[in-house]
Amino acid sequence: MHNGVGRSTVREALRALAGAGLVQARQGAGVFVVSTTPRESWSTQLRRAAVADVYEVRTLMEVEAAQLAARRRTAADLIAIDAALAERRAAGSGGTAAFVDADIALHAAVVAAAYNPVLTALFTEFVPALRQGLIDLVDLLDLRSGDPHHGDAGHAALVESITQGDPEAAGHTVRDELNRTLSQLRSA
Repeated sequence: MHNGVGRSTVREALRALAGAGLVQARQGAGVFVVSTTPRESWSTQLRRAAVADVYEVRTLMEVEAAQLAARRRTAADLIAIDAALAERRAAGSGGTAAFVDADIALHAAVVAAAYNPVLTALFTEFVPALRQGLIDLVDLLDLRSGDPHHGDAGHAALVESITQGDPEAAGHTVRDELNRTLSQLRSA
């Protein structure tokens, strides 16, 4: 599959979209958008998802967002992304919720720099589940006990690859970071 996203992951995402009444698969013709309003809110569906499921969806959205951001970012976007990285670093000395919020703000700045309104809307709807998933993950794996700035090197590399306009590096950086955390979660 393109960009390292497996067929099973895509199938699961499409199954979730179909379950929400947003897309419909038609034999031999493909998958079609049939509604822009889910039967049940994304927030409600995603809150029930396990952290691992949240991370699979993150990968689907954020790898592409990082690649698009590396291609499309403006000088103003780079300032916002740099500021968000600095805020994430500053939040390392605070509590889990503040750190998670700063982490999400950095990823939101990357998504915004992708300049895709559908992706931005999906990410915005995804944030409540992502926030809870990250808080659960940090607590479950005790990620910040030894390193209050967990993932700083990976996030700095992401910012650098977007700054350099390198979509491949940006995508690989996000995928590697998310897969590393997912592997930790699955082995816990």
